[in-house]
Amino acid sequence: MMSDRTGQLERFRSDLYRCMTRWSDALFELCDATLCSPSPVGSVPSLSLEPVFRRGHGSLYRALTDGDIDEGRLQRLLIDHLSTDWPLVFAVDASTWDRCDAECSPERGFYYSASKHSAGQPIVAGWNYQWISQLCFTPDSWTAPCDTMRIPPTANATNATVGQVRRLVELLPVDREVPMFVFDAGYDPIAISHELAEVRTQILCRIRDDRVFHHRAPPRPNRPADTGGRPPRHGPRHKCSDPATWTEPSDRLVADDPRYGTVTVTAWADLHPRLSGRGHWIGHDVLPIVAGTVIRVDVEHLPRPTARTKKTLWLWWSGPGRPDLDLCWRAYLRRFDIEHSFRFAKNTLGWTTPSFCTPEQADRWTWLTVAAYTQLRLARVLVDDHRLPWERPRASHQLTPARVRRGFRRLRAHIGTPARPPKPSRAGPGRPKGTRRPPRTRHPAIKKAA
Repeated sequence: MMSDRTGQLERFRSDLYRCMTRWSDALFELCDATLCSPSPVGSVPSLSLEPVFRRGHGSLYRALTDGDIDEGRLQRLLIDHLSTDWPLVFAVDASTWDRCDAECSPERGFYYSASKHSAGQPIVAGWNYQWISQLCFTPDSWTAPCDTMRIPPTANATNATVGQVRRLVELLPVDREVPMFVFDAGYDPIAISHELAEVRTQILCRIRDDRVFHHRAPPRPNRPADTGGRPPRHGPRHKCSDPATWTEPSDRLVADDPRYGTVTVTAWADLHPRLSGRGHWIGHDVLPIVAGTVIRVDVEHLPRPTARTKKTLWLWWSGPGRPDLDLCWRAYLRRFDIEHSFRFAKNTLGWTTPSFCTPEQADRWTWLTVAAYTQLRLARVLVDDHRLPWERPRASHQLTPARVRRGFRRLRAHIGTPARPPKPSRAGPGRPKGTRRPPRTRHPAIKKAA
């Protein structure tokens, strides 16, 4: 069993090395340096001092500037190494790499930030990266990132999300269950469902508790041919905040959970919203009828009832067949595991720590971070528990990403590296005397219109 897991990790590292087409040795050793550093990554130059990085700091910067990673091949590699024991449930969420004072960095936009403010507003200027990660239903913080994409501020976020999901579905195995993609509030579930209607996928997204939907219009009775009037397109209203408008649900589930008590899940199938010809629907002569299932999740209590107010959860589901209500409500709760992955990638692996100038450098560093996190997941049962004195001992299948990273340095010495050793060379001539670089071009952050 251990030899199979070790061989899987070695194959992943060999294939990862082949995904790096230019400056592959320096890029691969830079990825190893993020994993073998005894402390959280504080800066990129400090990684050049790690023993696993056998090159100078100049190679580190050249690799990030002139290196190249085959993103399509790396994405297929990540999907090939997804856990077969986990369901095909994926969380989709975006995180901001703040670059507020980087006036020479292009393609920056303004994005919401809960912890940082600019001019009294909860916004930051930076790059927006959207991750797709496979979710595990065990109570831990592990996920399996399988794709990442930087969304420029000039791009349409909904169209970019649809394209990212479509590309991922084409790479997933067709002999398994229909994949489910879980979104938090802030995405447009109706537009995503409409654009992915022909794709073999399920969409689950949180919606506001005051949204209004409609049933299908009832059939018109026989009327004389000379009477005019357009047939109705919308039936009776279903307002989520008004129980008087609710009809008999199409499905209902009552489950017991140790953290939430009695969970009641109610579903109304074949509902659709009334669309307007603006936003995503500009250019449609006839607005479509996008039907789906509205799901209401009510729990008996929260894990910490004194910390927050209990709220009813409303979800939108669309896809082939009928929704699995037990899977839907549990999948949305596990969606928040991707937040743990973001925090670990930023605070420990140093994802947003470097002060890169160009977004292309940030893209390469982001893919290296995803590859490093995947190696930790594959090495989860291969390392020993190197705990701190005040930490409780844990079994190998209970180790957190931070604890696995502590033992990866010893594992890396055992499995080796596919990177080639550096060749001896001497320093270059440097910049000619008497020359000066011109001032860099300033790129203001792009503010999207409402």
